[in-house]
Amino acid sequence: MTTVKVKKRKLKIKTIIIFLVIIVLIVYSCFLLFNSVINSNIKNIYIIGNDILSDDDIMELAKIQNYPKILSISSNEMERRIKTSPFIKKVDVKKRIGNQVYIYIDEYKPLFYNKTNNKLIIENNNEVLLENIFNNIPTLINSVEDKKVYEKLIDKFIKIDDNIKEKISEIKYEPNDVDNERFLFSMNDGNYAYITLSKIEEINYYMDILPTLENKKGILYLDSGKYFEIFQ
Repeated sequence: MTTVKVKKRKLKIKTIIIFLVIIVLIVYSCFLLFNSVINSNIKNIYIIGNDILSDDDIMELAKIQNYPKILSISSNEMERRIKTSPFIKKVDVKKRIGNQVYIYIDEYKPLFYNKTNNKLIIENNNEVLLENIFNNIPTLINSVEDKKVYEKLIDKFIKIDDNIKEKISEIKYEPNDVDNERFLFSMNDGNYAYITLSKIEEINYYMDILPTLENKKGILYLDSGKYFEIFQ
């Protein structure tokens, strides 16, 4: 009977030791994994949806241009920093397995550049002091003294299709005795178009009107009626 009891005790001690060794190994492995995670850097950054701001601009805003440790900055913090740009409408940051960061961007679109104050007007009615050169952006070349007309220009300019905005090189405020909301658009193909703000959406049909001009250059009057005056 005594021999049997000793064997059982030895068996229990061996089982406990194996169990403790397994626990220690699990804890140690978890420690190594946790230590590896908190000390590992961002490996890849993917930025989707940006057009105005470059990838470098966005990474600089988020302060991750040097690929810092993945846990040193939260997704919410990156979003908050990126939103400080006036061009950002919405931003969504996701961290994914493999130390990857995905940044989804929705920007406010630029409307036109105001040459008189060197500011870019964007679709939320915000004015941004221009530091970089923007291509294919219409330029307002003179001042619009009437504040209401200027605010209406911004409000109405949003209604112009993006592909038509790219074809407008200059905007000139040219009111006359009967219309103080009259503007002259210089098109980048050599034509001109008079427009009044109440009919500004007529310029969206420019590409449909163009074939009827038979490659002639002139002034398209969309402010009062629809007729084309050919350059002599």
